[in-house]
Amino acid sequence: MLDRYDQRLRQLESLLRISRAITAHLDLTSVLNLVIEVAVDLLAGNSGLIALRDDDGVTRIYAASGLARETWPAFTDLLATPIDDQPTLVRRLREVGADIGLPLRHVSALPLVFRGATVGVIYVFRAALNVEFTAEEHQLLTAFADQAAIAVSNARLFQSVLREKQHLDALIENSADGVMILDSRWRITTFNRAMEQLTGWSREEAIGRPCAEVLAIHTPQGANLCLTDCPLQRQPFEPNPVAEGWITTRDGRRLYIQSRYAAQRTPQGAFLGAIANVRDVTEQKIEAEMQNTFISVISHELRTPVSIIKGYAETLARQDAAWDAATLREGLMVIIEEADRLAQQINTLLEASRLQTDGMRLELSDWPVRPLVERVVERFMPQAGERFTFEIDIPDDLPPVHADYERTRTVLENLVSNAIKYSPNGGLVRIAARVSGDYAIISVSDQGIGIPFEEQKKLFRRFYRVDNRLRRETQGAGLGLFLSRVIVEAQGGRIWVDSRPGRGSRFSFTVPLATPMLSDQTAAPEAPSTSSEGTGEPPAMLPPYTEPPLLEDHEQ
Repeated sequence: MLDRYDQRLRQLESLLRISRAITAHLDLTSVLNLVIEVAVDLLAGNSGLIALRDDDGVTRIYAASGLARETWPAFTDLLATPIDDQPTLVRRLREVGADIGLPLRHVSALPLVFRGATVGVIYVFRAALNVEFTAEEHQLLTAFADQAAIAVSNARLFQSVLREKQHLDALIENSADGVMILDSRWRITTFNRAMEQLTGWSREEAIGRPCAEVLAIHTPQGANLCLTDCPLQRQPFEPNPVAEGWITTRDGRRLYIQSRYAAQRTPQGAFLGAIANVRDVTEQKIEAEMQNTFISVISHELRTPVSIIKGYAETLARQDAAWDAATLREGLMVIIEEADRLAQQINTLLEASRLQTDGMRLELSDWPVRPLVERVVERFMPQAGERFTFEIDIPDDLPPVHADYERTRTVLENLVSNAIKYSPNGGLVRIAARVSGDYAIISVSDQGIGIPFEEQKKLFRRFYRVDNRLRRETQGAGLGLFLSRVIVEAQGGRIWVDSRPGRGSRFSFTVPLATPMLSDQTAAPEAPSTSSEGTGEPPAMLPPYTEPPLLEDHEQ
């Protein structure tokens, strides 16, 4: 009798020790393997298995002791048998044993119940003929199953939380915007790939550092907003504060960023942490500044002809003066010229506005290039005077093009006008054309001041003008090249620039040919791709342009 109680006491002590070990594990696979091994050992069984009920309602084997994995499918009918139907359960167990070649004769099965819900079933099998499970052993397994159900539920909950965390981490890591998470001391705990690319800081360097050190948003005057006006410390607290300003990256880039914060606080308002969504808005900032500059410039540009018109009209209308016919004619000619200039500026603005709303409407037709070039050159001859020499380099056999004649003329006039405007010392302006595949390439070259490489990709944006001495001395609102790009791209072409400071510039654009070239004459390139911003580079499908040198040394 004493031996029996000692055995029972050892079992209970073993159950307590194993239960503590089980509940300490959070990995589901480790928990299940430990549970079934301990259960088989406690009941002196030969083998056993654990089946869990998945979210789809199907019960599947997740762990086993003494049973090879390839034998698990043989237990399907056993899992479908109610565990309170002991005779059927034993019969099906023996059928399974016969199928897989193992002596399986007795079974003790109990549900794993957590908070009233069955999460699975635990089975322990014996091979001996006359050694059935006793009521005491069944009761021991019941106590063990209760602890195992808690452990399994905890492990599943942890696994679910881990999956959600991994999913959240993946979303943060692959976000197109920069994302960082701050703790209660404003130190960075999470720093995604986009933040690394945005700031130049690696996450190993950034994590653990204060946000004010890594992000360091500055005002135009150089004050660190993160130190002087942290949006997370403003009173009263804002639900989603925003900070904007300039940052200098580790690799020397200067960017204008916008950082939006979602803060977590205690009911008393104490700061617990925040997540920051950081976006590079440099382009939008530059665009806004260019538009502000444009408003100022265009106001000046419109005011000048209006003032001249008003001045001449008031002068000619004076009743105390008797003007001769020549003076009147001269004054009226000035008024007409300034009125035309004003109308041209207004038309340019309307055209730019129309492109933003209605798109480009084209009137396509077939026409030769040379007559158009000659017409444009003739128009600019008086303006160019003796300081410029025009050269037309167009083969006689250049095929007609299929495009909008008037809009293409606008593009060509804009390029020739810029060639004259940005060549203060005059020189040669060459207009050339050649065939490449199914396109004609038309180029305007000058011997002017040239364009720095870093400025070339920005030339075709709205309102953009190269920052140089001539920008302040020449008229313009920065819309000519923008309109030219839109026209060229609407016709299926591309426009780009090749320039070196002090050596002049060559602007080129493509126009579709009226009749595509035959394959044995020239290889037809792919249709040009378009870009909403313009690249300032020749399209990849065009071969190198080998026309005579245009960027010659020239006295500036």
